[in-house]
Amino acid sequence: MQTKYLRINPEDNVAVAIVTLAAGESVNVDGNEVTLLHEIPAGHKFALQDFAAKDFVVKYGYAIGHAREAIAKGALVNEKNIKTNLDGVLEYTYAPKLEFPEIANRNLTFKGYRRKNGEVGVRNEIWVIPSVGCVNGTVNQLVEELKKETNCAGVDAIVGYPHNYGCSQLGDDHENTRKILRDMVMHPNCGAVLIVGLGCENNQVSAFKEFLGDYDIERVKFMETQKVADEFETGMELMRELYAVASKDVRTDVPLSELKVGLKCGGSDGFSGITANPLLGVFSDFLVAQGGTSVLTEVPEMFGAETILMNRCETTGLFDKTVHLINDFKEYFIKNEQPIYENPSPGNKAGGISTLEEKSLGCTQKCGKSVVKDVLMYGDRIHTKGLNLLSAPGNDLVAATALASSGCQIVLFTTGRGTPFGSYVPTMKISTNSNLYNNKPGWIDFNAGVILENKTMEETHEAFVEYIIKVASGELVNNEKKNYREIAIWKMGVTL
Repeated sequence: MQTKYLRINPEDNVAVAIVTLAAGESVNVDGNEVTLLHEIPAGHKFALQDFAAKDFVVKYGYAIGHAREAIAKGALVNEKNIKTNLDGVLEYTYAPKLEFPEIANRNLTFKGYRRKNGEVGVRNEIWVIPSVGCVNGTVNQLVEELKKETNCAGVDAIVGYPHNYGCSQLGDDHENTRKILRDMVMHPNCGAVLIVGLGCENNQVSAFKEFLGDYDIERVKFMETQKVADEFETGMELMRELYAVASKDVRTDVPLSELKVGLKCGGSDGFSGITANPLLGVFSDFLVAQGGTSVLTEVPEMFGAETILMNRCETTGLFDKTVHLINDFKEYFIKNEQPIYENPSPGNKAGGISTLEEKSLGCTQKCGKSVVKDVLMYGDRIHTKGLNLLSAPGNDLVAATALASSGCQIVLFTTGRGTPFGSYVPTMKISTNSNLYNNKPGWIDFNAGVILENKTMEETHEAFVEYIIKVASGELVNNEKKNYREIAIWKMGVTL
């Protein structure tokens, strides 16, 4: 029989409706008889006690805000009657709480592509990347022509990644564009890449070549369209050369320790912190125990749960980096005269999330309990195995692009409301509830909602590991099947 409501932590003074509960219904929560004063939609909270104004509301064992006004026992608790406790830039003290989950190394493998530099891809794709948005049309034409000629035989996909940057940018914005494009060129899921430039842009091809450093000249080609007579003819010659190389690549057995996954959530609901996000946390700890890597981002969605992450940092140096990660992002909000805690979104609220603390405490569960091994700035690439934190905003497309650019071969994306988008690596959607999974089979790849029904976390995790290995070995996820692939580069400053 399905559970109708759940008190997540013994310290909680609210419970979550698993199914919609009727006004007037009586429920017994751990011996506490509660008569519901309102209808409680699935995923939403109800009060287990009477609250006076300013009393803390506790969920996940932590305060998620305080009562704006008196709230009666049995009442619906949402953004209308509770308010965040968070405010401004803070000082923090390192109080390490390091856990080392005892998880056996099972010596699992997947079928991947071992690159010349030793890195491993889970896809073998040919990419065409513009150095500047002015040549997006040319990029798209080249991609479509090579698809017609080859039918993608011998490669997993042929994809262009148009964007609107590469010129009229200054300072950090220009560098961020260069970093993300560099990271794409060097990504192991890319078997071969053509960089198409215009010739007069800020992101000059010659400077970008130097910025790349060492690269495989057989698999990375360049074309400046202002310097060739016919950019389509020249471009196709280069594309055919790249295809001849990449189409010979084959998958081989590689250890799971070579897998790097990005952890992301979007369109969250009241079940996100109960099903899908904890599932990713269990998997993240498992992957780290196998010698692999997971990366958590969405810095604004760490606000309110940041001390949990800070105290899991392996060293004081990483603690200091995490403090900067949080406070620098708050300063970014302040500099732009925006409220720091303007979150969650309307969709989050409709799904049962009322404050940023509540969202963050659910969001950070995606990284499990492992020790933080490194902290990356936006555009940085992974160089330490284990759990990493990455600076990027919460925006789905920008954050997923940043995760892929750090070197993650797959992005694991939990959602309670659904989204079809995909980044430039396989973007696996994990639903928090079965209704979404059943209603959007073209979006959702894996259903964590069964954790509230007939499956244990252990059973669900085992099935998830099996599915991850299949995807890493070549099974397509929905965004790939539908060719929903895009990039979004973080813009912070002036456009000329």
